[in-house]
Amino acid sequence: MDTLVDIRGLSKSFGPVKAVEGVTFSVKRGEVLGFLGPNGAGKSTTMKMLAGYLTPTAGTASICGFDIVKQTIDVQRRLGYLPEGAPAYGDLTPLGLMRFAAGLRGIRGAEREKKIQTSVERLELQSVLLRPIETLSKGFKRRVSLAQSILHDPEVLILDEPTDGLDPNQKHQVRTLLQQMAKQKAIIISTHILEEVDAVCSRVIIIGDGKLLVDERPGQLEARSAYHNAIVMRMPAGDAEKAAKALSGMAYVAKVERVGQWDGFAQLRALAAGGTDILSTVHQAVSKAGVTLQQIHVEHGRLDDVFRKLTAKSRSKES
Repeated sequence: MDTLVDIRGLSKSFGPVKAVEGVTFSVKRGEVLGFLGPNGAGKSTTMKMLAGYLTPTAGTASICGFDIVKQTIDVQRRLGYLPEGAPAYGDLTPLGLMRFAAGLRGIRGAEREKKIQTSVERLELQSVLLRPIETLSKGFKRRVSLAQSILHDPEVLILDEPTDGLDPNQKHQVRTLLQQMAKQKAIIISTHILEEVDAVCSRVIIIGDGKLLVDERPGQLEARSAYHNAIVMRMPAGDAEKAAKALSGMAYVAKVERVGQWDGFAQLRALAAGGTDILSTVHQAVSKAGVTLQQIHVEHGRLDDVFRKLTAKSRSKES
């Protein structure tokens, strides 16, 4: 895989406020990078610099080998950018917006209509194609903006909250589209929806206070969670006390949690010390105690748990 996005020590200050400070990472073709952080962490600022909207205070970055400051137009030719909030001209129709965007990119004639048709079909915009954008729902507005960002089939996509405002079916549709396109592109997605990371991202970066905190695969992040390899068990409510007693004090069980009780059944969770694989040990212990399990499964870990721990000290400031 070749590197399509390369960022080295990228920084941006607004007066005394350091919005982004010394961020370094790269994205290769075929990767979908989840770009996460709390509000004000510097995500949108970083994306705006990559798109040529803001000039860095320090550091360098290139897209497809072109410098974002010295060769901005070359960068923007190869970039699809979806900014925060899905801005669009409300009095235009989706068709009008895409024809306008195509014209700005020098795409005309039959090629323009073919590319518009492809984007419309990918985002299922046929039913609203001739309606003013200002009359559309938030979800349709988002999909229209996404359609114009992929219109020219760019090598790099930078998407700020691409599924914001979409219903579950529309989210699935967009995620599937991103997975299909990712094979030939480098995609950066900023999102607050952590399930999106599991759904489409091959890598995750978390920033806080404008600084890079972690750069790992989703599975590696999940392994940081206190719930990694936790065992969840469902049993008759009368057996819950026996099960909890059998597990308490075991060497590799860090904690036993009572999840809840309903319809005569109880659910317990045994947290694994150090993320150790404790499935067989736990199963043997509760069986030996005479507990009849109705269900047992292993948790992989929780990204929200890891996210909170990593960003707990981040200051609250505008990005």
